[in-house]
Amino acid sequence: MTRILLLGGTTEAGAMARALAEAGLDAVYSYAGRTANPVAQPLPIRIGGFGGSEGLADYLRAERISHVVDATHPFAEGMSRNAVAACCATGTALIALERPPWVAAPGDRWIHVADYEAAARALPGDGSAVFLAIGRQNLQPFVGLNHIWMLRFAEVAAHPLRDATLIVSRGPFTVAGDIALMRRHDIAHVVAKNAGGHAAQAKIVAARELGLPVVMIDRPVLPLRRVVAAPAEVMAWLHGTDRGV
Repeated sequence: MTRILLLGGTTEAGAMARALAEAGLDAVYSYAGRTANPVAQPLPIRIGGFGGSEGLADYLRAERISHVVDATHPFAEGMSRNAVAACCATGTALIALERPPWVAAPGDRWIHVADYEAAARALPGDGSAVFLAIGRQNLQPFVGLNHIWMLRFAEVAAHPLRDATLIVSRGPFTVAGDIALMRRHDIAHVVAKNAGGHAAQAKIVAARELGLPVVMIDRPVLPLRRVVAAPAEVMAWLHGTDRGV
């Protein structure tokens, strides 16, 4: 009997939830719990962590989960690693629904770095304004650097940076809007994660149009797992029509 755990929190997870609901499949949507007002979904919802890979394995057994769809953010490294470990421990089928990364286009001035610490070191420390577009979980490496910061969060939240302007707004954003925003705040550098997708790409295109350098944090390297880019591919896998399983 098929019972699915959808690890969500992304635009792709929302599309996957709709596909599962429309197909009438037994599925649960899991939010990590970092957002105070998560988007409503057409599936039963659980909110909060599992307690590491062992806690997730216990949940899979207790709830008789047969398939896990990891549609978390490409930088949700901890959750994705836990999903691989828990599914291996329990023999649960696992697939990742992951948006493709962005690829540099003509005019882009990307500085590739491996992590947040390297991104902080890549900035010039000259007091210029930086659009720090990495969310609120990984700001500590930037504390104490000589910059004026512009942050954009989906909701009001505390942060450790001084000389920072917080803009509260939920995407998707537009290129024209982000160009105007960067001009208004005299932005000289953008720091971004290579999240991929369309909802957050406007800042990357805006930086290109303005000729601004982007410190681009590359995606983490995760354990080997099956990865697809569209909900239809997940549905084919669930229904057994994807013979690569």
